[in-house]
Amino acid sequence: MLPRKKSDREAMKRPWNGPHPPLMLAPMQGLTNRAMRAVQCDIGQPDVVFTEFVRVSHVARQRITRSDCHEVLAGSDDVPLVVQLIGHTPEALAQATQQVEKLGARHLNLNMGCPFGRTTSGKTGGAMLQQPELIEACLDAVVREFSGSVSVKVRSGYDDPEQIFTLLPLFERSGIDFIVLHPRTVVQKYQGLADHAITARVVVATILPVIANGDIVSAEQGLTLLEESGAAGLMLGRGAIANPWLFAQLRRQLPQADEAQRYRQSCDYLNRLAEEYQRLFCGEHQALGKLKSVLECFSEPGLLPLVKKLRRCKTLPRFLSELQDVGEGE
Repeated sequence: MLPRKKSDREAMKRPWNGPHPPLMLAPMQGLTNRAMRAVQCDIGQPDVVFTEFVRVSHVARQRITRSDCHEVLAGSDDVPLVVQLIGHTPEALAQATQQVEKLGARHLNLNMGCPFGRTTSGKTGGAMLQQPELIEACLDAVVREFSGSVSVKVRSGYDDPEQIFTLLPLFERSGIDFIVLHPRTVVQKYQGLADHAITARVVVATILPVIANGDIVSAEQGLTLLEESGAAGLMLGRGAIANPWLFAQLRRQLPQADEAQRYRQSCDYLNRLAEEYQRLFCGEHQALGKLKSVLECFSEPGLLPLVKKLRRCKTLPRFLSELQDVGEGE
């Protein structure tokens, strides 16, 4: 296939529109499955949602699994879905791109930020930053084959937080549409704090829109970050998983809830998730495990007694009973 002409690229729409900075739900492995996305879209109404990363096999004839195909098909008519691919060979990524576009994908993202090495046998995720020439070849393959928007989610570097500045010209040449930046290095994993001073510098250094990601757990933090960095938008991860109302608070549509309200909100939210998880997952044990993974994102002091109580539950009925007891006790 011939590379697309520049006019074709200019005609492509990013997964957001309008005058306001887009608020996105981050791709989080094990968390942002289609059940979580449905609840987030209903409660928080993010502007854009992402799949968990879709693994691209470099050996199998079917580049992505049947279960990942279901995730690609599970988008909402109202909220744009970005399919995130993780792989390490141009040929496999090109074929996976063709496959997901046939399934209806309109927006693609290449994962260059995952700090864990359990993805596939090659240098995928954040490890790609050790081979910039691999990044260029992979992006060229995806952009050439895909008719929708293409973006990257990237760390500030592998072990050097200044590496991102050497990658920006590569990103601009590739024809991608925007960058999601998590300003930690890959080797940092999730230690320390995201350095959004780097985010602000990247915004100035590139013509591409930059979406700021990392350590946004309150509306005050997010609004300050938008103002100080000049970022085009925000991507929320753990903050939104713990509090899907954070999207509305960032839009100033809702005030910050007090401790009692947050307690009630959290119980309602977990009940909603439990309903969706029981429909999606096989058996109560798996649904309970997914609910407990969500609890790992809760950090507000006022919610810790509830979190502690729910973590001790050995069965899903007991978990739901604890939530019911909270409601009846108010």
